[in-house]
Amino acid sequence: MGCHAEISPEMVPANFRCGQCGELLDIIYPPQDKLPAELRAAWLSRRVSRSSIDESGVWRFREALPILADLQNVVTLQEGNTPLYAMPRCAKFGGVNLLWGKHQGMNPTGSFKDAGMTAAISVAKERGASWVACASTGNTSAAMAAYAARAGMRALVLIPEGKIAWGKLAQTLDYGALTLQLRTDFDGCVKVLALLMGLAPIYLLNSVNPYRLEGQKTPAFEIAEQMDWQAPDHLIVPGGNLANSSALGMGFAQMLEWGLIEKLPRISVIQAEGANPLFASWRDHDGKELSPVAANTRATAIRIGNPASWKKAVRVLRATGGHVEQVSEAEIALAKAEIGAEGIGCEPASAVTLAGLRKLARQGKVQPEEKIVLLLTGHVLKDPEYTLDFHQQKLLTETEKASLIAEDKTEVRRLARAPQVVDATADAVMRALEAKAQEAPQ
Repeated sequence: MGCHAEISPEMVPANFRCGQCGELLDIIYPPQDKLPAELRAAWLSRRVSRSSIDESGVWRFREALPILADLQNVVTLQEGNTPLYAMPRCAKFGGVNLLWGKHQGMNPTGSFKDAGMTAAISVAKERGASWVACASTGNTSAAMAAYAARAGMRALVLIPEGKIAWGKLAQTLDYGALTLQLRTDFDGCVKVLALLMGLAPIYLLNSVNPYRLEGQKTPAFEIAEQMDWQAPDHLIVPGGNLANSSALGMGFAQMLEWGLIEKLPRISVIQAEGANPLFASWRDHDGKELSPVAANTRATAIRIGNPASWKKAVRVLRATGGHVEQVSEAEIALAKAEIGAEGIGCEPASAVTLAGLRKLARQGKVQPEEKIVLLLTGHVLKDPEYTLDFHQQKLLTETEKASLIAEDKTEVRRLARAPQVVDATADAVMRALEAKAQEAPQ
């Protein structure tokens, strides 16, 4: 990565890029002087503290992200501490024995973005910022708007017109951000925001901001803690702007360096076929160069054609021996329904992880006995229209359905559960119950 842009926390420039090589910056810190056992004990003890900073699943790991001079500047909504769910049904679907889902959709605004936003907004507050801004496909804008409101800051959100789930847009409006829909895609919004940086005193909160990644690495610490400080064999992450895989790789590398874990998990990235620039780069150029694509997928959270953090993601893939795969719209829809049938639920972008796991397992790149964790990035209510369309069998085109193998076509039909309209009588309800009882359980 050129000069491998690293810089101490107090010297980060406004555009978060190295003045020599132009690449995105990483933050470096002094070595840790506490023993692993001391750190683990401190982090665990904070789980029972009633202090707001300790109730945060980001800030209770604050030794790992000393980015503030004064902890009084922490802006928190008690994010983090999200569940790690066992997923036996999805394990069978994916072709493995042991599978968990780290559900970041259980954060305050319903996505993994909260972990990064608490860190970056806190830095913005400490530096006296009055306006913060982002370009977004939805989750970033919801998180930034909420944390800006909490901090008493003004927020500017640029979103692509007609290309954002309504649930996410509703959050942004409710939290009071100035929300502008631009007649372009996400990458076009990023370009406009870059121009604004030179015209207005705004603090950028997209994932190019390295403080975002500092917060977003903390789910790695949570996963290790929840697995009794044993890293999983494999962590599978959705691929959009690619900051999440980068951040989690940083987190696991930091834990390995500090002696908190004994190995790195393999980290793999899954993209939608219609928004697959990293997959194409990995397949065609061994990850050495990336060509932007015109992104098109119903998984709006990863509808990004020119990911800013792709070089950081490639470093993580190489360091951990990970894979990159792509999945179709039909494969995403089926995987999402399987996760929902497990009683968990997630946004469409999260479901690429299960669809990708299934493909990797069939390719022999994942072994059945491995311990696998899927990163579920967003809550099912982030995109309710998608879920309703699936269950009413209006989501997939005939061509998309035809791309599935026969058993998956049957599974899609079986999982689709549209609401039934019946008469307001006990007999009508009993007939529906009896018909349901004749069906095989999901």
